[in-house]
Amino acid sequence: MQVITSKDNEIIKDIRKLKEKKYRNLDGKYIIEGIKIIEEAIQEKANIDTIVICEDCVRNGEIEAKLLYEIAKYNCIYVTEKIYNMITDTQTPQGILAVINKQEKDRNINFEEDLIVVLDGIQDPGNLGTILRTIDSVGLTQVIVSKNTTDAYNPKVVRSTMGAIFRVNIIEAENLVQTIKEIKKHKFKVLVTSLETQDNFYDVTLNKNVIVIGNEANGVSKEILEIADTQVKIPMLGKTESLNASVATGVILYEYVRQKIKSK
Repeated sequence: MQVITSKDNEIIKDIRKLKEKKYRNLDGKYIIEGIKIIEEAIQEKANIDTIVICEDCVRNGEIEAKLLYEIAKYNCIYVTEKIYNMITDTQTPQGILAVINKQEKDRNINFEEDLIVVLDGIQDPGNLGTILRTIDSVGLTQVIVSKNTTDAYNPKVVRSTMGAIFRVNIIEAENLVQTIKEIKKHKFKVLVTSLETQDNFYDVTLNKNVIVIGNEANGVSKEILEIADTQVKIPMLGKTESLNASVATGVILYEYVRQKIKSK
């Protein structure tokens, strides 16, 4: 087995570049890291370009033989621990990562779903990753994001999705307001959360709704508030006035689940 030992190796240099959004966009590739998400990538038949393995992890038995057998079917390279630490994005790496070729995006919105989640300027990678994971968990298959939403292929986002990145279609809207107006033509109502209303979120029937989740600091943009059909507030019994964006999304989507189960 050949082991890469030089930081100047062209493959290693190309992988390191993928830590930056501009190179992820240019090359059409992104990095996933860790045993579980690589198992998910194989299971979901993701377009795996290269798998990178730290040779010491193989020697230490940290990667099970079953996974080693599966990844041997792909283009694999082995690196020293020193080189691996130069390309990893985690504090406690498991010694295995993969470069994934981005799939061709389906830019068409699926109007058959009961609920469409729209993200308006979400900035925190952890929030975005958790939102994608939550969308996947309730059986939805798409999300629409504004151009100023953080990159969905940021390593921290990908890690937070826990594999949902392979199942949720991420549609980037060139003009979010125009995109929402187009969705409204398909008999969807636009619902936004706001601190400026007293209307209770739990009084809304979540069917054929667009749910807009706003920026962590500024909330939903003014232009979208103006075209919203309903503004609601998630009721708080304590002194906290608002919820983290990913938590608010979870509350809304699991109320959707509750209503869906109740209606059966």
